[in-house]
Amino acid sequence: MNITVVGTGYVGLVTGTCFAETGNQVVCVDIDENKVNKMLNGEVPIYEPGLELLFERNTKQGRLDFTTNLKEAVKDAEVIFLALPTPPGEDGSADLSYILGVANDLSFMIEDYKVIVDKSTVPVGTAEKVHEALAKNLDESMFDVVSNPEFLREGVAVDDFLKPDRVVIGTSSEKAAKTMKQLYAPFVRQGNPVIFMDERSAEMTKYAANSYLATRITFMNEIANLCEKVGANVDMVRRGMGSDTRIGKRFLFPGVGYGGSCFPKDVQALAKTAEENQYDFSILKSVMSVNNKQKHILSQKISKHFKGNLNGKTIAMWGLAFKPNTDDIREAPALYIINDLLEAGAKVKAFDPEAMENVKAIFGDKITFVKDQYEALIDANALAIVTEWSVFRTPSFNVMKELLQEPVIFDGRNLYELDNMKDKGFYYESIGRNKINSKVTVD
Repeated sequence: MNITVVGTGYVGLVTGTCFAETGNQVVCVDIDENKVNKMLNGEVPIYEPGLELLFERNTKQGRLDFTTNLKEAVKDAEVIFLALPTPPGEDGSADLSYILGVANDLSFMIEDYKVIVDKSTVPVGTAEKVHEALAKNLDESMFDVVSNPEFLREGVAVDDFLKPDRVVIGTSSEKAAKTMKQLYAPFVRQGNPVIFMDERSAEMTKYAANSYLATRITFMNEIANLCEKVGANVDMVRRGMGSDTRIGKRFLFPGVGYGGSCFPKDVQALAKTAEENQYDFSILKSVMSVNNKQKHILSQKISKHFKGNLNGKTIAMWGLAFKPNTDDIREAPALYIINDLLEAGAKVKAFDPEAMENVKAIFGDKITFVKDQYEALIDANALAIVTEWSVFRTPSFNVMKELLQEPVIFDGRNLYELDNMKDKGFYYESIGRNKINSKVTVD
């Protein structure tokens, strides 16, 4: 098929590239001329494992192209995906101005029947609003609007797209459903379901899934905080819980709170939808409140260890992205921790394999960025581990002790075993586990 993808962020670029990989002719549209020129020159603007290889192959073979010209891009398209940002407004509601603006533009450009697909995460009722925007200048026989939410995890988004657990398609049109079924057929050859439903249910499915996962993470953070109070080990609790088939093992790892482009925004938007419909979604309110507090838990531990005096202290930080295998820092806990430390008078030396340029754009020279994880430790008073990159899991503890002024680690991701930290002679605080208090002098 001829496909147009409007928007080249994480969702749009992965969507377009993966559709091209299965033989479709794809044009990706973006208003950012500089970004489009870079992609035309073979530069992938985001870090996503596996994407660069597919990007290079499909651009070279002529199946993947880029433009700023929306009218030309949609002229021959059979399916148009809207993969546009829906940032949260001040009240928590999703901003639909980008999507509805493009829908309005399309209403003046479409000359034959097309399937318009909402790929962005959008509130319930958005498909109807897109339909209304298109119908202002188009006969309704010229288009169908489909809700096709994405379930891509940053860091494994290419695999998620090529081998989806399920594909959710919301449409009341048999014609559009047939097109979408044909389009996704190569991705579900092993039998994973393509689930058809009405548009509103499809929109709700996305928010419900992300909000439930955010709730699981937040629940385990609450359990972890209580474990510290009562002397239990959250790792043991997690294993005991996760072995129950009714619960399962995934999304039960405690830490410094969830971040990224999806969970914070989607939980907020679903809570706002509930509010607009006069429903008190109390669980989601608690999830947001707990998560906001959890993002400060590591900086609080650091401050307490140094008796509330961080002025002049240097804290090394490993990890800046909201999760490993991405350069995305949207709502990343690291940003909150850095702010806390700077406000307390501390200096921060940070390393992340991919996200440093993005963080540099926010903090500039307020913090120091280094070329590798060990350089961050030189003359630092303590280490804070914020993102669980694989490279941090098995470091040289001997080198760490040599470089740090004192062998002090605050681990926001529970990367290391308590017994090992005790044997190595570290002062070690993690999340939901006992403190390892090897003898360390605090000035």
